[in-house]
Amino acid sequence: MNVKILAALAIFLVPMIGWAQDTPLSLAKYPLAKVSFHDFKELMAEVETHRESRLIDFDTFLAMGKEPGVVILDTRSSFRFERIHLKGAKHLAFTDFTQENLGKLIPDPATKILIYCNNNFEGNQTDFATKAFVPNLLTGPKIATQIVSQEKPRMMALNIPSYINLYGYGYRNVYELHELVDVNDSRVEFEGSIVANSALRPLEQGPEGLEQKSKPLQQKLGRLK
Repeated sequence: MNVKILAALAIFLVPMIGWAQDTPLSLAKYPLAKVSFHDFKELMAEVETHRESRLIDFDTFLAMGKEPGVVILDTRSSFRFERIHLKGAKHLAFTDFTQENLGKLIPDPATKILIYCNNNFEGNQTDFATKAFVPNLLTGPKIATQIVSQEKPRMMALNIPSYINLYGYGYRNVYELHELVDVNDSRVEFEGSIVANSALRPLEQGPEGLEQKSKPLQQKLGRLK
């Protein structure tokens, strides 16, 4: 093969080699995401039975909370936790759940953990907004909206994923508050910025429009009571 042919091949092949080395990441083949719905279904089935015997009323919750070493865990957002939370509660937002983060906050997996969420309190729809899908609040095509509006509200409480994930991470000594408590109940002790500023008041004396704003939701949820 003469020199001219070799030179021509070199001119052609060198850019091809460079292109192969600089292939855009958008064309790369990635492995599957670290997601397993199968694992979640297995865990959920195991947790369902475990959780049934660990749903407690508010008096029991308060009594357990006074036991040595017990952790009251608030998994709501940092913003809401800083505004208001049950006195003595520790915080780790659900979005920050990892084995490492949980291990730092609660080193011993055998620790008794008490959990609560927005759906355990009523009377403050700003900081304890009910997590629920309410069909009749939908907007859209009239026929579709009418069909969906016949469905009952679907509870989307944070307690459920919190419980499942704590169990999955090896924390089996978990108890969940199972009552809907009025924020003005004399047994309730809150901490946080709005409490320190004496901003938490009974609903009828609270922020203007709060009661009216929450009425459509509360009326729909009332069907479940």
